[in-house]
Amino acid sequence: MTRPLIDAARAAQHRAARAALAVGPAHPLARLLLAAAALAAAAAWESGHRVTDLHPTRQQQRQR
Repeated sequence: MTRPLIDAARAAQHRAARAALAVGPAHPLARLLLAAAALAAAAAWESGHRVTDLHPTRQQQRQR
C-alpha cells in the first residue's frame, strides 16, 4: 500500500491547485481541497514516505 498513498496525495494536491487557480485560494472549496491535500500528504508522510516521493527532483523525473 505504498504507491496508492503517494498517488492519492499527488491527486489531491493537483485538485487543490486547480481549484485555487480557478476560484482563488480564499474560496471555501479551494480551502477544503487544500486541507484534504494536506491530510493526504500527512498520511503519506506518516507511513514513511519522504517529500521527494511526492515531489521528485528533476533528475528523478528524467530517470522515469
